[in-house]
Amino acid sequence: MALEKEERIIIPDENGEEHLFEVLFTFDVEQTGHSYIAVIPAEQKEGEEVEVFAFRYEEKGNEEDDLALFQIESDEEWEMVEEMLNTLTDEDLT
Repeated sequence: MALEKEERIIIPDENGEEHLFEVLFTFDVEQTGHSYIAVIPAEQKEGEEVEVFAFRYEEKGNEEDDLALFQIESDEEWEMVEEMLNTLTDEDLT
C-alpha cells in the first residue's frame, strides 16, 4: 500500500484485490500517540452517497509512503474519528 502524490492510497481488501481511495484527511491524537486516516473510494459515481472509511495507521520503515493500516475496533476510537470528520465537514460548509 502506498500514498501517492495526489493524496490517493491503494488498499487491498480481504481477498487481496487492490482498491484506490482518495484521502480526506489524516490526524494524530497526542494522548494516545495514534494516527488516523479517513478515505473515500476514488471510483465514486456523481450523486452517489459517499461512504467514508477510517483506519488507524502507522508508518513502516523509512519510506514516507509505506503505511500499515489497522481496523478501528473500539467505540471510543470511532466516536473520535466521527467527531473529527463532523468538525471538518462543518468547516467546509461555512
